[in-house]
Amino acid sequence: MKNKPKIEATGLAVRRKRRDGDEIRLTTFIPIKIRKRGGRAVVVRPEVAQVQAKTAAVHDQPLLTALSRAFYWQQLLDDGVVETGSEIAKREGLHHSTVNELLRLTLLEPDIVKAIYAGQQPRCMSLLWFQRNPLPTDWVAQREVVAGFDS
Repeated sequence: MKNKPKIEATGLAVRRKRRDGDEIRLTTFIPIKIRKRGGRAVVVRPEVAQVQAKTAAVHDQPLLTALSRAFYWQQLLDDGVVETGSEIAKREGLHHSTVNELLRLTLLEPDIVKAIYAGQQPRCMSLLWFQRNPLPTDWVAQREVVAGFDS
């Protein structure tokens, strides 16, 4: 007889080991309800409006990761730890164009960066959009581009 997978609501974070030996904790929230129907436990999805109200902030993980890496790399450049994006690429095992492309994200206007970290950026603003579209260096022009997303 096969063991059926069970859903456990422990509320505890899962511990994972990193390459350097440190531990990080990961927590996942899945908005489901378990109800009894006809003597069986059934998973019931909450209404879409309830989910949207609870998750008003939508964090774009690839964009957040790219922003974090870009600012870290920029700090390495500013501190003189590395001299070029190509040197960072060699250290990270990436292509030099990938590093230089992500470093452009450090030119974003601070309010746009704050909105991204808060999950309040327009839905169509993604890492893919930044990779495919030129980024104006002028902050006023950047605000106009972001305002154009909403219309």
